[in-house]
Amino acid sequence: AILGPPEVNITSCPNCLNVTIKLPASHFRQEGKLQSLIDIYEELDYDITLKSQDGEHKSPRQRTTEEVFSVVIEELYPSRNYCLSVGVTASLNKNSVPSPWKCVTADSEAQQGYHEAAVAGAVCVSLIIAAVLKCVHAAGFIFPKFSLPQTLV
Repeated sequence: AILGPPEVNITSCPNCLNVTIKLPASHFRQEGKLQSLIDIYEELDYDITLKSQDGEHKSPRQRTTEEVFSVVIEELYPSRNYCLSVGVTASLNKNSVPSPWKCVTADSEAQQGYHEAAVAGAVCVSLIIAAVLKCVHAAGFIFPKFSLPQTLV
């Protein structure tokens, strides 16, 4: 039997990726109940292959006894695109199909407050422009209160 591809979901965190892995379903039944791969093999091995502009890196093989589990890949470069695929094998069955490649961009810590800083900056610039216009108006350069003599026009 070939172990099907696991279901993989990725969420981005500051300088890291949070990978949630759901083991593939089995087609074996016992007493009418569909058995999970953990029921059959007790534990499974998995590895994560990560691609970026630096190349391809394969994590060391790790074990799990859970149907759904999460792994955090840390120390990534911020604002860089990463793609990953997960392969699952059992000690008695090395035949498997890895998950399709999924891609995401790692967040950077600087981006967290970027929106608030941009809005605050825009408000400050608007206040400065309003103050300058008020001063120019008070000095009589725009919308003067007195009309100029005909000779100066």
